[in-house]
Amino acid sequence: MRIDLPDLHAMERFGQAIAAKLQPGDVVALSGGLGAGKTTLARAIIAALGHLGETPSPSFAIVELYEPPSTRMPLVHADFYRLSHPAEAEEIGLDDYRQGAALLAEWPEHAGGFGHEPGCLAIALEDVGTGRIAIVEAGADWLGRLPCL
Repeated sequence: MRIDLPDLHAMERFGQAIAAKLQPGDVVALSGGLGAGKTTLARAIIAALGHLGETPSPSFAIVELYEPPSTRMPLVHADFYRLSHPAEAEEIGLDDYRQGAALLAEWPEHAGGFGHEPGCLAIALEDVGTGRIAIVEAGADWLGRLPCL
């Protein structure tokens, strides 16, 4: 599925639609080049889940955690750009962080990818003029939830 995101408002609406259907155990895998909008979309999802505070990019920390009551569910926001090998995701304890939480994964390919998981919503963002295109591939667990997007 291809979704046009011509401006920031469209990106925010897209994030809200994803957040409305996000469940613990889900993965939103965000890929695209530098500056494609991965962190912008992640921030829109986090805000739509109820977080009112600052949402730092996890580029340096690799993992940022959000817990209720700040968000309606536990959430892990991870940026795997700095990983040099997928095994490093295991070394930082990613599986422990994910227990009972949803995962927003930027640069998922650096962590070995998540497309094989039924709860994965893979979103590739591409620059198109001044906006973006989101190319969405849904795992089996998302198929009944996609019409909201």
